[in-house]
Amino acid sequence: LRTSPRLLCVATQQKNTGQNLEEDQSQSQNEQKVEPSSAEKMLTEEKAKLEEQLKEVTDKYKRALADAENVRQRSQKLVEEAKLYGIQSFCKDLLEVADILEKATESVPKEEIKDENPHLKSLYEGLVMTEVQIQKVFKKHGLLRLNPVGAKFDPYEHEALFHAPVEGKEPGTIALVSKIGYKLHGRTLRPALVGVVKDA
Repeated sequence: LRTSPRLLCVATQQKNTGQNLEEDQSQSQNEQKVEPSSAEKMLTEEKAKLEEQLKEVTDKYKRALADAENVRQRSQKLVEEAKLYGIQSFCKDLLEVADILEKATESVPKEEIKDENPHLKSLYEGLVMTEVQIQKVFKKHGLLRLNPVGAKFDPYEHEALFHAPVEGKEPGTIALVSKIGYKLHGRTLRPALVGVVKDA
């Protein structure tokens, strides 16, 4: 069979058209492949930025939480200290009253406290009872006496008025207490005024 030239031309045209179609399809596929890759690149960059921002915001949030907790703890500590030591200046003023009561009871001659002197006896007993009561009140509020005779000298609790050699006493210990000291909830409110033993 002889193929007519016209049929050959048509077949060639169809073949060429098929090749052109394939080329167009592959070109469009390539274009489609290029477009998603640039979009993916943009999305990846955007994702990285967002992750960085999230990390930064999370860090700031954690720091803010930590700061808030620190402030809360400091405030709580200040409130607790205010409860404990808010009466400090009032206590200091009352110590003078306690000192006067102590001096008053010490100044009464013991031999004069007899039934023959009922007024003096009643007055003395009243002073002693008042002194005992004021110490109870002090103790109730965390205020304790420091009478450190024989104890080791502690500069945080005692104030040395003098140093002197004392026979039979260990150097560095307290031989005499001139004025009683006080502590409020473990904090020295007024140091005891003392005489300290030194080497001979």
